[in-house]
Amino acid sequence: MTSIKDVAAQAGVSVATVSRVLNSHPSVSPDARTRVLAAVDALGYRPNAVARSLRTDQTRTLGLVISDVLNPYFTELARFVEEEARALGYSVIIGNADERPELQDHHVRTLLDRRIDGLLVSPADGDSPLMAEVSRGGTPMVFVDRWMPGVDVPVVRADGRHAIRDLVAHLHALGHRRLAIIAGPAATTTGDERVEAFREALRAYELDLPEAYIGQGDFQADSGRRVTERFLALPEPPEVVFAADNLMALGALDAIRAAGLRVPQDMGIAAFDDIPWFVHTDPPITAIAQPTGELGRAAVRALVDMVEGRSPQSVILPARLVVRRSCGEPASEQRSNL
Repeated sequence: MTSIKDVAAQAGVSVATVSRVLNSHPSVSPDARTRVLAAVDALGYRPNAVARSLRTDQTRTLGLVISDVLNPYFTELARFVEEEARALGYSVIIGNADERPELQDHHVRTLLDRRIDGLLVSPADGDSPLMAEVSRGGTPMVFVDRWMPGVDVPVVRADGRHAIRDLVAHLHALGHRRLAIIAGPAATTTGDERVEAFREALRAYELDLPEAYIGQGDFQADSGRRVTERFLALPEPPEVVFAADNLMALGALDAIRAAGLRVPQDMGIAAFDDIPWFVHTDPPITAIAQPTGELGRAAVRALVDMVEGRSPQSVILPARLVVRRSCGEPASEQRSNL
């Protein structure tokens, strides 16, 4: 195995000079840098990351714990996190919580044991003593998409309230008055926030949100299917169902079709979290889109700032309404926002 001493001998410089070149230290002459890099290429030398981490107390590795890797929104978020981290010289280890708080905490502990430099978490639950413990312990940590009240770390998320108001205004303009919601888990900040934003938007049009029109889901397709079946069994079913995430919207679509009904003629569907599949459904689904790429990149930058000793602020980005045809819109009305 090629060692740093072999590189130094090949380049005709000291081991210290090779080390400075590999760590991008500025106090190296251009000629020495060129010779060292040529020797690295010629010998196929690869620095020992474990040994370097022991010397520098850094592994150049970030941990990412996402709520559900099967959810296309989180899959896309993870992709942008990995891309931005790589651009900044970091690797990413991903853990999938599968919307289970105990699995989330297992991944967090495992990542801390791997000596990661910092941690990105999209919490699967609104209450985890471990998260507060990690924050107090000094490990750099940033919440992305979801957050935990009382845990003092930067949060990078989208604000969907304005987009939900746009959605309700859009549905009202189409003539819909009986509007229902499939909510996410109340223990998550996004689950609670979206219900309250929907209720507030309805109130602006003097519309109620009866308890019968609130279905408790878990951000999984099966729950969207079950809740929609209950809505369909009501004496007066809702005209449009708003699912608080994309998987529950797909479950709602399945339930409506299984009942021999049509979207949007018999019941309309709208969703939070737009995904590429929605343009291929029949009809294409009206949805609220989060700026997933910007969220992932901003979360990584905030975490790297913490790792490198800077003090980042929380970031809130706007979501937007994407109008398609699942709520009774004419084809000519399809557009990216209001």
